[in-house]
Amino acid sequence: MKPQSLFSLFALQFRVIGALMLRELHTRFGRHGLGFLWIIGEPILFCAGVAIVWSAIRPAHDHGLPTTAIVITGYVPLTMWRHCLGRSVMAFEANGSLLFHKQVTPLDIILARVILEIMGTIGAGFLVAIVAIALGFMEPPQYYGILYLGILFQMLFSLATALIVAPLTQRSEIFEKSIAVISYLSIPLSGAFIMVDWIPQHYRWILLLSPSVDSIEMIRAGQFGNSAHAHYDIIYSAWINFVLILTGISLTLRVKKYIHIV
Repeated sequence: MKPQSLFSLFALQFRVIGALMLRELHTRFGRHGLGFLWIIGEPILFCAGVAIVWSAIRPAHDHGLPTTAIVITGYVPLTMWRHCLGRSVMAFEANGSLLFHKQVTPLDIILARVILEIMGTIGAGFLVAIVAIALGFMEPPQYYGILYLGILFQMLFSLATALIVAPLTQRSEIFEKSIAVISYLSIPLSGAFIMVDWIPQHYRWILLLSPSVDSIEMIRAGQFGNSAHAHYDIIYSAWINFVLILTGISLTLRVKKYIHIV
């Protein structure tokens, strides 16, 4: 039997992930009503709803920056992370039977779920931002390069979180039950509703340890330009996300023995 090339193996795994994504869409949203459009519709409801409420109850500007733009540039990345986190909890329990197929691995299952959540959140954030710009609540981004880099780092952090949480929830019931609490308690450390420059200088290092804060600071630097006074470290973001992803991959590749299929 002729051995498969590396390219053909990657192509096979891409097809597997694509098939898992379609299966996930069918399972979650079915074919009725809006169907697959809910992958964008759900994040739109969250992001637009929070942006509208904050814009209504808060002053038009916060620390000299438009409140609506602050909320959108913070809550969209936060939604991406929280949705990826939520979909990773006990992800293998729901899809464990698929592992009987030798082409399907635990890594494929997580990648399929994370890609869907990222696509949905990015699409929702884009639409909400376009509407906000059209209505005059925020301006177009000043620097697209650093904005896209911040989004990329937030995507990597969301992936790393899913890769770590999925196998740990499979191994520990205590950790599984604690995820909801951890998710809520981490919001102040996400950087979604504040900027590092707004807090006293001797406390800033605590926020800057969070990969999410670094990512959101980059996004706001791209959105607001020099007026944002953003604090971030691209080198730190690169290596911390690399280490977290490697840790997550290691845990995910070793989780199969903990999956119990009923």
